[in-house]
Amino acid sequence: MNKDAKIYVAGHRGMVGSAIVRRLQKDGFTNIVTRTSNELDLRNQQAVADFFATEKPQFVFLAAAKVGGIVANNTYRADFIYENMMIQSNVIHHAYLNKVEKLMFLGSSCIYPKLAPQPLKEEYLLTGLLEPTNEPYAIAKIAGIKMCDAYRSQYGCNFISVMPTNLYGPNDNYDLNNSHVLPALIRKFHTAKKENKTEVEIWGTGSPLREFLHADDLADACFYLMQNYIEPGLVNIGVGEDISIKDLALLVKKTVGFSGELKFDTTKPDGTPRKLMDVSKLHSFGWKHKINLPEGIAAVYAEVKDKL
Repeated sequence: MNKDAKIYVAGHRGMVGSAIVRRLQKDGFTNIVTRTSNELDLRNQQAVADFFATEKPQFVFLAAAKVGGIVANNTYRADFIYENMMIQSNVIHHAYLNKVEKLMFLGSSCIYPKLAPQPLKEEYLLTGLLEPTNEPYAIAKIAGIKMCDAYRSQYGCNFISVMPTNLYGPNDNYDLNNSHVLPALIRKFHTAKKENKTEVEIWGTGSPLREFLHADDLADACFYLMQNYIEPGLVNIGVGEDISIKDLALLVKKTVGFSGELKFDTTKPDGTPRKLMDVSKLHSFGWKHKINLPEGIAAVYAEVKDKL
């Protein structure tokens, strides 16, 4: 990518898209095209067709998606499969029609079978049943990977797919009804500290293991792979290490400075027992994460604590 290349970042106001924009700007890229969802509804085929025909971007980072935690995924099942299928189908197809040089599709680690061997290797895709609570979202993302590969196979498009692990960072969602586990814990402990509560309730048993990657590290990996990866299939992006929800809660508790107790609500679902990415493929391309979890959580909390 040349510094003056026209780059469209779909989903630029989200945690991932905004991190990619920051990473591009850091390296001196200035011709970055963005649209809010009010300006361009990516679910609308004609609107997307008009946008691509007018703007003719050379590179596309497809980070736009409808996302949420366990409750949102399980409650709005139709919305999650419909909206994500429409967004990615429209963008990928019109990128092909308008001869985009390269497109990167961003998925999620929830695409892997619920009980796949750990750590999750790229080749485990479609080898077993998915986690039921987020199956519609996962199926949409799997379709996006296969769509990129199909357009590569039939039309020779340089479309690639990357699958990030659980993310956190600037512009995360802290709404307790539809956020992911890490921002939800930050919000819960911050509120409990502010209100002088004696305990914080944690969903589930605390035993599931999760891996967490800072959004700025993800953006750096995407920037790197956009210039160094040209193969079909997908690449996992993660840190290759995980932590139990209980230990994560204790880490957030320490970072926030909450002095009360943890209370585990075992009537709430745990979700997948473990989701650790095998990142050996990513490492083989020469990229490794830089931000460790305690440092990353401290930076995120320092940034958001006055807004929560």
